[in-house]
Amino acid sequence: MAYKAVIGLEFHCEVDSLTKVFSRGRNSYNKTPNSNISAVDMAFPGTLPILNKSCVRKAIMMSSILNCKIPDYMEFDRKNYFYPDLPKGYQLTQFFNPVGVDGYVDIDVNGINKRVFVHDIHLEEDAASLDHYYNTSTIDYNRAGVPLLELVTEPCLNSADEAIAFLEHVRSIYQYTDISECDSKKGQIRCDVNVSIMAEDDTEFGTRVEVKNVNSFASIRETINYEIKRQSDLKSSGRYDEVVQETRRYDDETGTTIHMRSKADAVDYKYFTEPNIPRFKISSEFVDEIKNSIPALAGERKEIYINSYNLSEYDAGVLVKERYIADYFEECISYGCNPKSACNWITTRLLAELNKNETTIDDIFIRPKMINDLVNLVETKKISTDLAKKVFSVMIEEKIEPSEIVKKYNMEVIEDDNLIESLVDEVISENKQAVDDYHNGRTNMLDYLVGQVMKKSKGKANPLDAKEKMIIKLQ
Repeated sequence: MAYKAVIGLEFHCEVDSLTKVFSRGRNSYNKTPNSNISAVDMAFPGTLPILNKSCVRKAIMMSSILNCKIPDYMEFDRKNYFYPDLPKGYQLTQFFNPVGVDGYVDIDVNGINKRVFVHDIHLEEDAASLDHYYNTSTIDYNRAGVPLLELVTEPCLNSADEAIAFLEHVRSIYQYTDISECDSKKGQIRCDVNVSIMAEDDTEFGTRVEVKNVNSFASIRETINYEIKRQSDLKSSGRYDEVVQETRRYDDETGTTIHMRSKADAVDYKYFTEPNIPRFKISSEFVDEIKNSIPALAGERKEIYINSYNLSEYDAGVLVKERYIADYFEECISYGCNPKSACNWITTRLLAELNKNETTIDDIFIRPKMINDLVNLVETKKISTDLAKKVFSVMIEEKIEPSEIVKKYNMEVIEDDNLIESLVDEVISENKQAVDDYHNGRTNMLDYLVGQVMKKSKGKANPLDAKEKMIIKLQ
C-alpha cells in the first residue's frame, strides 16, 4: 500500500545580537567554556531579566516576512518545569502570545510552488550545552540565555524535498536580514522533526513520531526518509501497534533514528506569564518602521540578476543561495565588471576553491576588485582565457594581484602578427596528416591545429588571431 507522509517542523535558530536576550552577557561564538556569562545568566539572587530590544526587533521582522499576525502586546511566559541546563530551573519563552502566528511562506520545490503554513514563531532563551561522558557530565553556560527564534510549521509538508526546500528558504531569510548566521557548525540551528504517515484516502493523520534536535539539513533529510520508510514498513507488515507516539533521536553513525522515550498526548509544562518582564505595547509605527527596513531578499535579488543582468535562472539561483556570495557578486558589478563574466568566475572557479578548502569567502585572498581586474585583462586582450585561469590559480597560491602576475610570468598576449604567422607555418609543416584530413572534410582538425599554435606560444597567442591566420594559410 502507498502511504502519504505528513511532516511538521520546529526550527530553532539563534539570533545575532551583541548581548543575550535577557541579560548583558556577551552573545558571541566562543569555544572557551563558561566565558560568556553574567550574573543574570547564572540566576544569582536579586538579579532580574532585561529584554533585548534588538532581539524583539528581529523577531518582529521575521514574523512580518513570514506573513504572520503580530500581536498588539509583547509578553513572555515561564515554561516552568525543571531545566537542568538553565540555572534558574525554567525557560523564558512565549506561549500564550507569540510574536507571530498564522503565517505562511511560498517556496519553490523542484520547480513547483508550495505554500507552507506557519503555526507560530516565538522568541525565547536557549539553554546551556551539556556533554555526557562515561561517568560524568560537563556543562557550558555560554549558550544559556542566547536569543532563540523557534518557528513551528503546520503539518503541511509531505516529503524530505519539501522540508529541506523550506528550511533553506528560511535560512536564506535569516542570513539576508542579518537576523542570524544560521551556521550549523557553530550550533546555531537545530530542528525537531515530526513525521507520520497515512493512507492516501485517509482523512485523519497517522500516529506522530517526534525526532529531537537534528542539527544539519543533511541529517534532517535522512531523518525524514528513514522515518517514512520505517513507519511504512511496519504498517505494510501489519504491525500497526508498533507505530507509537514517541520521541526519538537521530544517530549520525547509522543514519537511523533511535527510541528515547514514550510521549503522551499533552505534556504539562506549567506555563504562566513571566512576572519580571512587564507586558508592553507594540506600536504600529514601530512595526511599520521594521517592515520598511527589510532588505532585498534572495528572491528579489534573483529577479534582478535575471532581468537586469541577463543571467540564467540557474546561475542567478547559485549566486543568491548564500548571501555572502550575492554580496561578493554585487561588489564585482560595482567596479564595472561584466555581470556574466563575474558570474562565471564566481560560480565555477571561486566556489570550487571555497568548497575544496572548506573556507569562507571572507578568508579567500581574491577580492571582487581582483575579479574585475582579471576580467578586464581578458576583455582588453592582454591575456587569453586559458592564461586567465592560470592567473587565478597563482592568485590563490602566491596572493598577489593579477596584473603583477602577468608581468612576473610574462603572460602578455603576443601581438606580433609576424611571430604568430611563423608559428602557424611551423604547425602546418609539422602536422601534414592533420592538414590533409582538414582538406578531406574533417573540419574539426582546425581546432586541433590552432591548439598546437597555442601550445607553441605557451598560451600567449590570441586564439582568434591564430585561428584567422590558420584558416588563411590552409586555404
